[in-house]
Amino acid sequence: MTEPCTRRASQPPSGEQSRPRARSGLGQWAELSPLLRLLILTQLAFNVGFFGVLPFLAEHLGTAMGMAGWLVGLVLGLRTFSQQGLFVVGGALADRYGVRPVVLAGCALRIAGFAWLGYAERTWAVIGAVLLIGFAAALFSPAVESEVARQAVAREEAGGGPRTGVLALFTVAGQAGAFVGPLLGALLLGVDFRTVCLAGAGIFVLVLAGHWWLLPQHIPGRTRVSGPGAVRNLLRNRRFLALCLAYGTYLLAYNQLYLALPAEVERAAGSQAPLAWLFALSSLLVVTTQLPVTRWAADRLDLRRSMAAGLVLLATGFAVVAAARPADLTGTTGLFPAAAFVVLLTLGQMLIAPAARAWVPDLAEEGRLGLYTGALSSASGLIVLAGSAASGTLLDAHLPPAAPWLVLAAIPLAAIAVLPRRP
Repeated sequence: MTEPCTRRASQPPSGEQSRPRARSGLGQWAELSPLLRLLILTQLAFNVGFFGVLPFLAEHLGTAMGMAGWLVGLVLGLRTFSQQGLFVVGGALADRYGVRPVVLAGCALRIAGFAWLGYAERTWAVIGAVLLIGFAAALFSPAVESEVARQAVAREEAGGGPRTGVLALFTVAGQAGAFVGPLLGALLLGVDFRTVCLAGAGIFVLVLAGHWWLLPQHIPGRTRVSGPGAVRNLLRNRRFLALCLAYGTYLLAYNQLYLALPAEVERAAGSQAPLAWLFALSSLLVVTTQLPVTRWAADRLDLRRSMAAGLVLLATGFAVVAAARPADLTGTTGLFPAAAFVVLLTLGQMLIAPAARAWVPDLAEEGRLGLYTGALSSASGLIVLAGSAASGTLLDAHLPPAAPWLVLAAIPLAAIAVLPRRP
């Protein structure tokens, strides 16, 4: 059995200087290899196309297509499962065949999925389209993410600074795309939802063309592996499975931006018009503060404490809305709890996401980083699949106004107990 990598990912406690401090964003970007720059810009482009469509899907399904709340939650959960849940497939394929063919195949499927969703008028067609959209990301995302993590570890070992700095830049690029995407989608929604979907497909046509031209056929230092036993070894890795459970709980909580938040905005404002601006607020926060937050965490927190602090922030976001719901505030004032919810979830994300990605290389078998990166998201997708339909039912149930939000607040707090005990 191949032993997991033993490279230490945790940051030194405050006062220790065993590693170089993370550099500023522009300085760090200038020092990155051309491959890392391409992969980080890839995340930017992916998210422009993706978030130009996704924030408006729940309203389209519930209003234009008349789906019940539980069915909307199920469709959103299936989309997440087909993406996050099948990451393990994309990661294993990237380990076996390399990054380039997997990324190109994912782009082609995403184009087909968005085009299909734009013309889908029946429930089965919508489900088919969102499954295809999700599986497309299950191909290209673990390939890109695992290679970014591998390059970040190599850069750290060469004295280039903590790996979390590179992974934070990756997160910033993704959130910059998530900032631009909803604004573009909101503008196109004035025409119709089909136009939004076709614009998303068009962006991925450009992404496909760019990567066909620029992505190397073979990346130096990346060894293609195959053979039996990898999944069995992964399932025996208790520390990695504990990380998966905690990360999946975070993703379930974060998924409420697409399920619970639209319902709260609709209640407070009478429409979902402010939703695009709340998504933009989330993305703007990450773009402007992710790197300072990551540097702050690198100086003070190891990976476990960073994730635990992030989970506490998620729970606090739900608790804020729960505390305000009995007052039944509406209008601009009624949107304040929703805005606080978005800010706190975003701050939690900024602590959790880079730490979890930085932790995976230390738990993965040599040469299997794609598989383990994919498995992290696959386990999360299973949790979201189970939890999204339940969340939709919970929000539709005739419970006291604060009750659903208190239940959702308890979930991330419980996840702290399952985090691996040492980074």
